[in-house]
Amino acid sequence: MHSGDDQDAGPDGVAAFNPHRELLFGVAYRVLGRAVDAEDVVQDAWLRWRDVDHARVVDVRAYLVKVTTRLAIDRLRSAQRRRETYVGPWLPEPILTGTGHTRAGLPGSGPHATNVAGSSVAGSSLTGGGLTSPDVADEVARAETVSFALLVVLETLSPLERAVFVLREAFALSYAEIGEVLDRTEEAVRQLARRARDHVRERRPRFDTDHATQRRVTEQFLAASMSGDLASLMRVLAPDVTLHGDGGGVAKGPLRVISTADKVGRFLLGMATNAPPEPRAFLATVNGQVALVVTSRGVPHSVLALEVADGRVTTVRLIANPDKLRGLRDIERVGTPIPLG
Repeated sequence: MHSGDDQDAGPDGVAAFNPHRELLFGVAYRVLGRAVDAEDVVQDAWLRWRDVDHARVVDVRAYLVKVTTRLAIDRLRSAQRRRETYVGPWLPEPILTGTGHTRAGLPGSGPHATNVAGSSVAGSSLTGGGLTSPDVADEVARAETVSFALLVVLETLSPLERAVFVLREAFALSYAEIGEVLDRTEEAVRQLARRARDHVRERRPRFDTDHATQRRVTEQFLAASMSGDLASLMRVLAPDVTLHGDGGGVAKGPLRVISTADKVGRFLLGMATNAPPEPRAFLATVNGQVALVVTSRGVPHSVLALEVADGRVTTVRLIANPDKLRGLRDIERVGTPIPLG
């Protein structure tokens, strides 16, 4: 947002918009899977808000969620066409979601943490105040709505189905409220929600969401990778493990999914022996789960997010496309350093 835009809207307009900014980003990011696009959508929503007659808006949050969702759907339709020509597998853009990072509508210590958390739990609504003290189950549920596993599955939904799923499952809007957002009947929204839930249920993989388990296995995974011993690494990997790499044709990465512990292990050991200049490794909460982030000369180089089931790695997601790592630029400040070698 530019200072000139702020002045055009007046102090009241800015004050009314800013408390909802993180919520709007959370909606847009879940619909789009890209932080950069979500930021653009929030900026566009601001421009719409700046130009509207504020006196005619009965409920600011309801209006802004409606505008943001529709803008995100339009942008997603264009993005889906571009992704058809994307080089290699496409993965969502990672974002930090740990303490102090509330951008995805997750609990944290940022300035709008209470507002966003209250807008993202069961029982909340567009017009209600929501809850201000979500329990652990609510926090886990919200973290799962930005997980790589779910965002990848959401890519297979239609834009309308995805928007309905996000508003219903992540932000607990009623079918009637979603109908108002999308200009659809309540029954039509119910049908879209049913199709989306069934689709996600069929394709969503099972994995451990406990952070202590994720962290333990991630540390074992890193130690085995750095040891250079394939047998040690394969003990951490499930036999049918898969590796999905996103280099976007810019950074090095596999152009196809790699399967089986032997092939994935050999690929990872090859990566470990070809580390970037001045590498450092950090553990951090990325997209609601523990992940390993590698930097090179202080700049994010790649992120490895592991899905873990029964104490072993079932899926490795490697994101190295530099255009997708901007949301990790604070990693050396907020991440936990992990020794290499």
